Amino acid sequence: MDQGDVMAGLPMKWVAVAGIAVLAVAGATLVLSGNGDTPMPEAADTARGAVLYAENCASCHGAELEGQPDWRSPGPDGVLPAPPHDRTGHTWHHGDGMLFDYTKLGGAETLKRMGVTGVKSGMPGFGDSLTDAEIRDILAFIKSTWPERERELQRQRTLAEQMKGN
Repeated sequence: MDQGDVMAGLPMKWVAVAGIAVLAVAGATLVLSGNGDTPMPEAADTARGAVLYAENCASCHGAELEGQPDWRSPGPDGVLPAPPHDRTGHTWHHGDGMLFDYTKLGGAETLKRMGVTGVKSGMPGFGDSLTDAEIRDILAFIKSTWPERERELQRQRTLAEQMKGN
């Protein structure tokens, strides 16, 4: 093989590499965009999320995201108290799609859609009072308060959730 043959082959290799890169980016974009119900935000506004959290969430989940006392045990009415959204709670155990749906639709509707029975959630739906972008801002604020370990685990849960089409 002479130098001309090697040079002639290079452009095709670069075209192939570029094509693979474009497919990888497109595939990642589809995976990370979720199922269409909860599109990925262009840029979540954590400062706005903090204000919206204080206005809409802190009365139940606490100004410091600490949740209600005994949040793991149902109250006399069978309803679970509001859990903490800090690292001591379980919010980071769930993917973005589930957190978004739980906030927008409320606990009862989300659990019903998931086929979960026997759990009474006191979480109201905020779909009538908050826009999708505002919900994403609140969730971004909550996630911004977690240590890196919890953020990384939650990112992994989100990716797993998206791979399942949820």
